[in-house]
Amino acid sequence: MKARKPWITTVAVSVIAVFLLLPLLNTLLTSLKTTGDINSFPPKFTFAPTLEHYRNVMFAAGYDFTSYFKNSILLSVFTSLFVIVIALPSAYSVIRLGFSSGRLLTLSMALRLFPPIVFAIPYYLMFQYLGLLDTVTGLILINIFLNIPLGLILMVGFLQELPYEIEESAKIDGCNVYQILWKIILPLMAPGIASVAILAFIFSWNDYLFAVIISLNKATPVTLGSTMFITSWGIKWGDISAATVLSILPPLLFTFFAQRYLVSGLSMGAVKG
Repeated sequence: MKARKPWITTVAVSVIAVFLLLPLLNTLLTSLKTTGDINSFPPKFTFAPTLEHYRNVMFAAGYDFTSYFKNSILLSVFTSLFVIVIALPSAYSVIRLGFSSGRLLTLSMALRLFPPIVFAIPYYLMFQYLGLLDTVTGLILINIFLNIPLGLILMVGFLQELPYEIEESAKIDGCNVYQILWKIILPLMAPGIASVAILAFIFSWNDYLFAVIISLNKATPVTLGSTMFITSWGIKWGDISAATVLSILPPLLFTFFAQRYLVSGLSMGAVKG
């Protein structure tokens, strides 16, 4: 018989959820207020909603939100794809083939622990030499570099949970390493791969530091584009809030529809211990 949760637990979880969602709710309400209502004191909690800020974001002269949105989509999708393509065979070579297991994982963990600003100057100078400044390709390369350590560590954890007997049976049946990886490992690790893809997508979508440093105009992602309503003449809080609401929709929807894979993938053992 399923035990009932005490009411105090339900109340505590509800309070924490409301507290965590309060900034998002405030941003949504601000995006629907007129400028007068936003600047009113005391703050208005009842108001006539308007979509004027969303119209400004989509159609304001000199502001190309669609381009920023497209750059973020390209950045996040290709980063997720390449992180999986690189991290999966690397993790397999570490766990099953014994390729530099200790040193590679230690180096990956160390790279992940460094503050990202450490890599800013070397990447800026290198991209300047290679002509990759203000390009989506440059941002993708940086985010691949930043997300591969996390992908590798998670993939290693997922692979350690898979029974090796399945691969031995495949070898007896005549499969080589590439066939085992493609036909055996890939289907079994689908939840884990989905977890890595989701995390890489969200982390690269939310990147702001390298967007400020690397992108100047053409490669501006939506995270940086949302702040362009901060001008020397003032801050357009309504427009910034509307751009923010629109910018968080893709990762929010992606996580919502893929949360089943994220939970099952992370429960495969990567986050244990």
